[in-house]
Amino acid sequence: MRNMWNDFLKTPEGDWYKGKLTRHDRFKVLALIDDALNWVPKDFTVEDRQRSMASCFGRFMSMYRGMIFSDGVIHRLLLRELDHNGPTYGMWFLLMNHLVRFSKVKFYLITELRFGVIPDTSLYASMGNEIHQRYFLGANEVSFEELRVVLTLGEFQEAYDAVKLCLIYMLNWILMRVDEGFKIPVWQFQLVEDLAAFDAYAHVYRHSMWSFKHVLPRRHEEIRQQSQGADVHTVEEYNIYGLSHVLLIFTFEVIPDLGLQFGARRVTELSPHMLKWELTKQLRGKKLHKIFSAWILATTEIVPTTAEMEAPYFTGLSKGEGEPVCRGGQSSLSDFGP
Repeated sequence: MRNMWNDFLKTPEGDWYKGKLTRHDRFKVLALIDDALNWVPKDFTVEDRQRSMASCFGRFMSMYRGMIFSDGVIHRLLLRELDHNGPTYGMWFLLMNHLVRFSKVKFYLITELRFGVIPDTSLYASMGNEIHQRYFLGANEVSFEELRVVLTLGEFQEAYDAVKLCLIYMLNWILMRVDEGFKIPVWQFQLVEDLAAFDAYAHVYRHSMWSFKHVLPRRHEEIRQQSQGADVHTVEEYNIYGLSHVLLIFTFEVIPDLGLQFGARRVTELSPHMLKWELTKQLRGKKLHKIFSAWILATTEIVPTTAEMEAPYFTGLSKGEGEPVCRGGQSSLSDFGP
């Protein structure tokens, strides 16, 4: 029997193709952050390390560093994205006879990154002795090479200087993977002086979600225009930007058999959810295809812990977003929300 939701696939099932994606983050460079914090003066060490781990990116330092990234999982998930008329920051996927939602709540449970508004950094009055002045003499343009030199030398003058500089480096070079020639904007130096405001700003979420939602439809259109008479077995290559590890962990969470069969070891007591998974085996195409194609495919929700549910930020976020009920027989997804 035909699944009615197939009509809402962004990439029609008849146009599905083999894909190989390249992710644009640099998690392998996390060692530079470790080294920088090791250079913090002795009287700053404990305080700086505690504040670093409590920062918006601190949890990434505890991720399993040897996790193998599976582009096959991400590609198969993106092929199954559904189109809908709700706000642009949510995604729906069709996993055989199951509708699965990737939302702000899910993103938060996986990363603990927040979704604050873009602050007006002009309100941060210059005090004349911030990290921008201390390490870069207030230059209008600061290159990554200059920032690397400061981090490598490790001659930090005040408490939290290492934390602030590491946050800027991690945001741009590791998570956003901007180009080598990118100049760090002054507003980031201004914002990071207020660590609480920096932690609350939705740095990675907007960038990631835009990439997740647009990369495959754009590539599909290019292929459709260029592949008249082409070999259907060709593997198409494309790039994905943002924090693509989130989609990988999201897929492990909602398809339990996937992680269990391919050696992703779950450590249930850790939070957020990105710390619960280790993946040391490469996921092969035939086995992935079998799991994604199984009609009896089981899916689950990402379940928050008691502590997460009681946290004020999560409570407000989940109430504000809401989890709509999917009802059979609908002709559109406009009622499904974000």
